[in-house]
Amino acid sequence: MSLPLLALMLAASVALIVYALWPKAGEGEETIKRRMSGRSAQDAVAAVRRQAKESVARRVMETVAPLAVRPVMVGSAEDMSRLRMKLARAGVRSETAPMMLLASKTVVAGLLGLAGGVYCWLNGTTLANGAGISLTCAGIGFLAPNLWLNMAINKRGEKIRNGLPDVLDMLVISVESGLGLDAAFQRVGDEMRHVHPSLSEELQIVTLESQMGIPRSEALTNFTTCTGIDETKSLVAIINQAERFGTSIARALRNQSEALRIKRRQAAEERAQKTTVKLMAPLILFIFPAILVVLAGPAALKMMESLKNTPGLL
Repeated sequence: MSLPLLALMLAASVALIVYALWPKAGEGEETIKRRMSGRSAQDAVAAVRRQAKESVARRVMETVAPLAVRPVMVGSAEDMSRLRMKLARAGVRSETAPMMLLASKTVVAGLLGLAGGVYCWLNGTTLANGAGISLTCAGIGFLAPNLWLNMAINKRGEKIRNGLPDVLDMLVISVESGLGLDAAFQRVGDEMRHVHPSLSEELQIVTLESQMGIPRSEALTNFTTCTGIDETKSLVAIINQAERFGTSIARALRNQSEALRIKRRQAAEERAQKTTVKLMAPLILFIFPAILVVLAGPAALKMMESLKNTPGLL
């Protein structure tokens, strides 16, 4: 290697090291903000890395999505509205979420189909079998985003269902302390942000809609539509009836909270009772054969040896 090239590489290395160690603009203010918020340097670095990964993935998807969404673009506005509602029930309210979901169906289907084709080509599979495997993988990839969406909806609904009794207890305390129902929704939404974030988000949306001038009954109806569970529908019906007939909202909320807590305990007991039935399959398939081999294996071997050594039996 020539001396000028070596000197150039050394100078470039030193310049890159100096650039990496040089204090950046606003770094002192960022350090002060980080210390005041109680975050450590490791948390800040992890947040920066996570934001970088998310920004790269978002830029890639924003570039690929307009092309990938064309084969699966929803035809009518009703279907698109239904898809947005499903995404809202899953907790995804981004404006570009429907396009990203539809584009992911094409992208995942293409990647899995390509992976299946490469696997068949490496193993020397025939053309017909390879085409069938590739199409099967592509079909699985095409349905995978819908499966993820349904799982996300069910998981979020379960979280809201489990957190509803606690939120109702907080609502009862807030209403009995003198707050109005709208102020109670806002207070409980802020207090439950870290305990039940999904339900807190829905309550904050109800508060924002009420502040925008939407009637409370309509805002609560939107709340039941976005959650999509029966417990919120019954809760909203009880609140509307209490307001219509002039009965105590706190008493109605307390009764609903007790009913939901009993229902949650019964659901937990039901799952516990199902555990014994679900354990039968692994017991029969895995545990019992191993126990049988350990307990009856030596006796069977000794019996076979005794029969072999006894003349006239074997």
